[in-house]
Amino acid sequence: MDRSVAWRAALLMAVAVAVIAVVLGATLDESFFRSWGWLAGPGVWALCALAVAAVLRLPLGRTLVGAALSGLPSLLAVLVDVHWAGTPLSLLLFGLWCGRIAARGERGPGASRAVTA
Repeated sequence: MDRSVAWRAALLMAVAVAVIAVVLGATLDESFFRSWGWLAGPGVWALCALAVAAVLRLPLGRTLVGAALSGLPSLLAVLVDVHWAGTPLSLLLFGLWCGRIAARGERGPGASRAVTA
């Protein structure tokens, strides 16, 4: 487990999700979220995960899989009508997933790779 990547991934994801949530909340009315929240929420989560993957040079596909799996607690919270309650756990799980990817040496495009002979 690469703890440095884990906490940075969780923090970056939290900031990205918060910024987009504030912008969307300030610019769109409640009817948008009632009609399209089922798509907007996971879309924002995936978009933010891609941004985290790019910043930390993690593989996009594996990072998206981690985002999907780590988002399940948030989905459960939405289903029981406590929308934001699952987010802290989801952020923690996402960070741990990214730390595991980094520890395994799975890096994305642009990451420096050690060459061994």
